[in-house]
Amino acid sequence: MLFGKFLRKKRSRLQEKDDFYSLRKMAGRIGVEPSYLSKVERGETAPPSEAKIIALAEELGEDPDVLLAMAGKVSTDLQAIIRARPKLFARMIRELKKVPAEQVENMVKRVRDGNW
Repeated sequence: MLFGKFLRKKRSRLQEKDDFYSLRKMAGRIGVEPSYLSKVERGETAPPSEAKIIALAEELGEDPDVLLAMAGKVSTDLQAIIRARPKLFARMIRELKKVPAEQVENMVKRVRDGNW
């Protein structure tokens, strides 16, 4: 499971420098049992809820949307946006898969900055 493997590798690397990232301490900070977090990291159980994944992302300094995607999930706010105009967003996403990442990033910046 990509999510668990990534999570374990990232947390372990951080733990080498700081015990703040031990399995037990991390589990406590996000509100799960250490045994559960260990099973998630080993791919023995499904990834946690959206809220727990977001908490993990914050603890690890990762992008929550990336961790959610690795876990096979999409954030609730993005789901609502897509549901509002499903045909349009489905078409756009399918078309964007053909576009180089740099061009997509440029488009996102233009949208964000209002430069149409």
